Amino acid sequence: MSDISTTIVIPCYNEAIRLKPLAFLQFIRKTAGVRLLLVNDGSSDATLSVLENLVATAPGRIELLDLPRNLGKAEAVRQGVLVACRGAVDFVGYWDADLATPLTAIPGFVDVLARMPAIDLVIGTRLKLKGRQIERKWQRRVLGRLFSTVASRVLGVSLRDTQCGAKLFRVTPEMRMTFSRPFLSRWIFDVEVVSRMLDLKPGAAEALYEFPLDAWQEVDGSKLKPRDFLKAIGELARIAWTRGQFEPALEIALSAEDLRRNVTGPVENSSRIFTANERKAA
Repeated sequence: MSDISTTIVIPCYNEAIRLKPLAFLQFIRKTAGVRLLLVNDGSSDATLSVLENLVATAPGRIELLDLPRNLGKAEAVRQGVLVACRGAVDFVGYWDADLATPLTAIPGFVDVLARMPAIDLVIGTRLKLKGRQIERKWQRRVLGRLFSTVASRVLGVSLRDTQCGAKLFRVTPEMRMTFSRPFLSRWIFDVEVVSRMLDLKPGAAEALYEFPLDAWQEVDGSKLKPRDFLKAIGELARIAWTRGQFEPALEIALSAEDLRRNVTGPVENSSRIFTANERKAA
């Protein structure tokens, strides 16, 4: 695994209380070949300070992308993924900051992509199987299963869990193009990611891999509420309406040779992105 370069994007918005700095540092010290890119999504609490301390403790292994204002999880992830892809990296993924999915699951995701070159996306899947520690409120489990069933119909691909916040991608031209434009959806961008992949690459459905998690624990303080399920259904209808119409931004649509040479285009966004140091200098 040490020969494979992996970057995990972790979006953070007002997570100062829920963040577990020790868990991040322990993982980095024990795991070679993985870098963490922490994205501060315009937090108004002490999140930025916590993230800066983590970066200072593990320079080169933990990095920070500081967005000057709150753009929402979907855009924070998108910006983080584009920044992560600028370097020489094999796999890029994103992970929820509350670590409901333990960081220790990452090597298993990496192993799948390393062993199976035909797979482009590993999707964390919360299945309450024997021997697995999946702790999820029954209401969310039922709503999640119902939503995944409807989402699968829209995508034309059967997926058991579309919304788990643990995913890892092989860095390919199509993967970069998938993230080249802002998402239409705020709540269910995970579904839109898969929809774009299916639009961009024939046979992309066969490049998806559902990874049953060994452990997942619901963490108090989630910003998602049951009523957001209705918003998600509305966004799903919009994704269904636009299936097959996605056109990537030209500056991100690189050839395979460009990607191998690490030639990158500018991040397409209406607002400038600042790193922590740039913000201080400003």
